[in-house]
Amino acid sequence: MSGSSSVVAMKKVVQQLRLEAGLNRVKVSQAAADLKQFCLQKAQHNPLLPGVSSSTNPFRPQKVCSFL
Repeated sequence: MSGSSSVVAMKKVVQQLRLEAGLNRVKVSQAAADLKQFCLQKAQHNPLLPGVSSSTNPFRPQKVCSFL
C-alpha cells in the first residue's frame, strides 16, 4: 500500500509543479515600482503618514489633575 500512496503523492506534487510553472510571473522590480506608485497615490488618504493632531488624538497622554 505504501508504494501506491507514494506514487499518488508524487503525482500530486508533479501536478502542483506544473500548475506553478504555468503561472505568469512579474519581475520584482516591476512589482516594487507598482507598489511604490500605489502607496504614493493613497498617501493623501492615510492618516498615519501626516500624523494625528494632538487635539483630536484619543490616545494622547492625559493631563494630570492634582488638587493641593
